[in-house]
Amino acid sequence: MARLDNVGDVLLAGPCVRAVAAGSDSVALLAGPRGRAAAELLPGVDEVLEWCAPWIDPEPPELTEDAVLELAKRVRDLRPDRALILTSFHQSPLPLALVLRMAGVPWIGAISEDYPGSLLDLRHRVDGDPPEAERALSLATAAGFRLPDGDDGRLALRGPLPDTHALTGGPGYVAVHPAASVPARQPTPERAHAIVRALAGNGHRVVVTGAPAERDLTATVAGDVALDLGGATGLEELASVLANARAVVAPNTGPAHLAAAVGTPVVSLFAPVVPAAHWAPYGVPTVLLGDQTAPCRDSRARHCPVEGHPCLAIDPARVVSAVHRLTGGMS
Repeated sequence: MARLDNVGDVLLAGPCVRAVAAGSDSVALLAGPRGRAAAELLPGVDEVLEWCAPWIDPEPPELTEDAVLELAKRVRDLRPDRALILTSFHQSPLPLALVLRMAGVPWIGAISEDYPGSLLDLRHRVDGDPPEAERALSLATAAGFRLPDGDDGRLALRGPLPDTHALTGGPGYVAVHPAASVPARQPTPERAHAIVRALAGNGHRVVVTGAPAERDLTATVAGDVALDLGGATGLEELASVLANARAVVAPNTGPAHLAAAVGTPVVSLFAPVVPAAHWAPYGVPTVLLGDQTAPCRDSRARHCPVEGHPCLAIDPARVVSAVHRLTGGMS
């Protein structure tokens, strides 16, 4: 199997992976460097291969013959019987399908709008715009795989998760993750700090999370009213922090899907550069905030094209109300 992009994309592939695993002896998942940590947390994955695809990664490396031949050799050494290539609607599975054919993979399936010729044995098409987890799972179903009995098709992680109480104190806090993988999807630091201050002012203990490169942002957002965990966690530890939260406030980014994978309700600060129906947190109680009719709608912009980033100019009181709704009104 392959899913070559970001953490959230890989997490949303989880139900598809479990369906394939239920009908297979073993599953190897080919992931990009941005999604590998999530691939290692997915139930049903026996082995993870990492490769940076020049036609997928937002900062693509040069495509070289040596890199392609190396990937083909690594796949050939695995001797897979089948391959399913998972992509977003705007990505083509055909470049990878070509490499897999070079590696001798005898059967390949993917969702593809483009004519695949002999590159695909299963050219699956999806009607409408279902949530990404269901879109990916439909490919597994079309290939003859089914979720095992008792699997509800929600996102899930491999456990047990590490104990992070030494970082956070006891459970019962609200986690705020202010950053996103692209700037167009995250609120300004000032707006994120206003949300944290409003939550703290309404009696919530707030924990602010972020990657090592986001320490300046998390320090600004946490200020003097929240616990700043910027750079203090890897993905597995972050999953534990989110699992012990009563609710998570986050933009459309990997940690929002990580929260869904551990079953924590999400207040989604969702910029409409991609459709919320497709990419909102899946399978958990969610309150969606953000102007879904803003001019940036469906633009897939990486940087906000509208001055002032108005789609995420969300009144902090609305975030507090959403958290209260998701947590039964308890602080």
